[in-house]
Amino acid sequence: MKHEELTGEEPGARGAVRREEPVDLRLVPLAAAAWAAASCAVGITGWWTVAGVTVCLVGALVLLARRPVRGRDGPGPRTGAAAPGVTPGWRLRATAWAGVLLCAAAGATSAGLHAADLRRGPVPELAREYARARLEVAVTSDPRLTRPKVRGDAMAPVSIVLDGEVTRVERSDGSVHRTRTPVLLIVPSGEGREEWLRLLPSTRLRVGARLAPPLRPGEPFAAVLKVDGAGPPRIVGPPSALQRTAGDLRAGLRRATEGLDPDARALLPGLVVGDTSRIGPELREAFEATDLTHLLAVSGSNLTVVLLLLIGRPGRAHQVERGGLAPRVGLSLRFTALAGGVLTLAFVIVCRPDPSVLRAAACGLVVLLAIGTGRRRSLIPALAAVVLFLVLYDPWLARSYGFLLSVLATGALLTIAPRWSEALRRRRVPGRPAEALGAALAAQAVCAPVVVVFAARMSLVAVPANLFAELAVAPATVCGFAALALAAVWMPAAEGLAWVAGWPAGWLARVARTGAALPGAELAWPGGWWGGVALALVTALVVLGARRLPYRGAVGVIVAAVLLLVVVRPVPVVRWVTGWPPPGWVFAMCQVGQGDATVLAAGGDSAVVVDAGPDPVPVDRCLRELGVRRVPLLVLTHFHADHVAGLPGVLRGRTVGAIQVTGLEEPPGQAAFVRRTATAAGVPLIRAGPGERRRIGGLEWRVLWPWAGGGEFGDGPNDASVTLLVRTAGGLSLLLLGDLEPPAQRALTRVHPGLGPVDVLKVAHHGSAHQDPGLMRLVRPRLALVSAGRDNPYGHPAPRTLEALRAGGARVLRTDRDGAVAVVGAGRGLVAVPGGG
Repeated sequence: MKHEELTGEEPGARGAVRREEPVDLRLVPLAAAAWAAASCAVGITGWWTVAGVTVCLVGALVLLARRPVRGRDGPGPRTGAAAPGVTPGWRLRATAWAGVLLCAAAGATSAGLHAADLRRGPVPELAREYARARLEVAVTSDPRLTRPKVRGDAMAPVSIVLDGEVTRVERSDGSVHRTRTPVLLIVPSGEGREEWLRLLPSTRLRVGARLAPPLRPGEPFAAVLKVDGAGPPRIVGPPSALQRTAGDLRAGLRRATEGLDPDARALLPGLVVGDTSRIGPELREAFEATDLTHLLAVSGSNLTVVLLLLIGRPGRAHQVERGGLAPRVGLSLRFTALAGGVLTLAFVIVCRPDPSVLRAAACGLVVLLAIGTGRRRSLIPALAAVVLFLVLYDPWLARSYGFLLSVLATGALLTIAPRWSEALRRRRVPGRPAEALGAALAAQAVCAPVVVVFAARMSLVAVPANLFAELAVAPATVCGFAALALAAVWMPAAEGLAWVAGWPAGWLARVARTGAALPGAELAWPGGWWGGVALALVTALVVLGARRLPYRGAVGVIVAAVLLLVVVRPVPVVRWVTGWPPPGWVFAMCQVGQGDATVLAAGGDSAVVVDAGPDPVPVDRCLRELGVRRVPLLVLTHFHADHVAGLPGVLRGRTVGAIQVTGLEEPPGQAAFVRRTATAAGVPLIRAGPGERRRIGGLEWRVLWPWAGGGEFGDGPNDASVTLLVRTAGGLSLLLLGDLEPPAQRALTRVHPGLGPVDVLKVAHHGSAHQDPGLMRLVRPRLALVSAGRDNPYGHPAPRTLEALRAGGARVLRTDRDGAVAVVGAGRGLVAVPGGG
């Protein structure tokens, strides 16, 4: 066995040889039993919990009271006594199983008591009745904004969400009740939004709200409070002194970062204290795609980085010549531990003393203890004890994906990562890179199966992204914490440190954005627990196979090269392997879900894009697969969210000449979104004019609609859709109808009576049942393309629309079943190639 394996030190470290004790796993089954029991008990009724606890207690008592039968565990001496050592061994096994049952009973009891609290009092009763009431609520979390989502053709309004505890209920009949019941508050975002977002935990409010039960069983609150109106909050009690102090420190850090670049300004407060209020959806999605979201939340790594300043490099805290700041300022080991405790307390105060922060502090201290002592293997019992304590303290953590990921990542760093790092060193990988790579691989191997459970995807760039991010985490965290401390006493110095921290924070954002922008950054994988189990089995087979595979070096290089091609997806290679996109494509309909995004080839890497879909990610991916880098014109047929919400995806990394829009700016919120996004990107907005003709490269088109005096807009924004008649250099004709409804379709035929047959029809409004038969007979398309989302709730495309198109002689392709569709050729050589994207 090597010296560092005996001592737990880094290779080359000096010091006395200390043999590492065997791994003590006795607390692991106890923690697992409490965790599993608590997870089950928070989601079932009380009597089932009582029955489970009773069974566990009875089983534990039987095991502890039962005596072994003579001779069962082995032959005894002739006198009939049990053999020496037999009874103690049996007793130890019985005691161990009794401990497991007792911990399961404790976990179920804690969960049952917490769940019972949610079913008592007036709040659950009012929630079941969907009643209104006036309530006093103590805020227990920071306010946060919901993510903007597209629902149908509209953008769901952004709301303010915060956790609270109801302390007083005033019913509509005037009766008053005192209680302590956890709830979730949802506040419409409007007037008073900034006042709501500035609320601190422990602030007491008086609200009028409609109560509703939680959507899913097992939620850690008894009701959802939908607060009336959108005015400022009515505060009846100020926050506590502790929360005011934490709030002032966090506000000081936000002020110190005001002058930074947008990404650094958003990331630094999140990296230091978990304040993600400035992080927009696009940046958050980039961190999710690269599995870097642990950097956006309060994490034990934040604490560990700061505490490393005290003890120095791993494995040196127990040595006489220690590293870090502690020996340089004359601190003994005892005072070093005390200083670490003070830093931990400050971390908990500033980042809020809620269960997630306590979990991060506990896990961070476990890793810190491993680093400080160099005895990683003996830290497994400490981690198990932390898990056991936290699950009993807050049983809702037993169903938290974040808690599970934290524990798995910490366990992997303590057990798997050192072995893999040593294996890499034996293969001539330098010490520090081997340690970083081993840690990243171990964490990804154990966490990826959990991520696919709720995300139904796995990141192929997570390991390199985490390795590149690791270069910036420590300097950003240390400088960020220093800026946080100085902001309260000397703002100019805090701003200077924030400027320094902004460089590594900006690096983190670039790593996330660059990784997420790669075409193969994410791989779809079946979600749910079966998908997680399948990925875990695949991972285990890969690890076992890698250990027994001959010529592992050469095979590893080949696998890395293949993985690089899968992630980068060069268009020539993808086209050669998959046939997508087909050479010479002239028109493509992207698969963007329930929305529209179509592309007209304009020569080289240029294309005219019509609509952007409901989500930036799929339209960006589609344009990358098509090799589109320049967009001389982007046409947004109308302002419904399923056509414009993906606009940032078209703008991402591309040169866009102009954005053309319809004249009816409805809905106004989504029209304003388009204006803001275009202005931020420096792209001019122009309005489509009736009869307007344009030519770009081999494309020429005419705006058929809207038409002045052409008829009333029967369905508002839909009937204001920009409608284009396009002809390519090869003679292909296309009619792109946007979302025109029958009134506008009939008006279109009246205004353009000479409109004749076309080769390709982009069917209006995702193939809905509302189509004008006269227009279908007039244009008689050879190919009809429908853009619709899989399993959409609207029944798109409608069967009667598909039947009518086929009866007219059209071949119908739809993105919900055929994927993206590309059109090649013209006339008799017209070919539609499905299956891309």
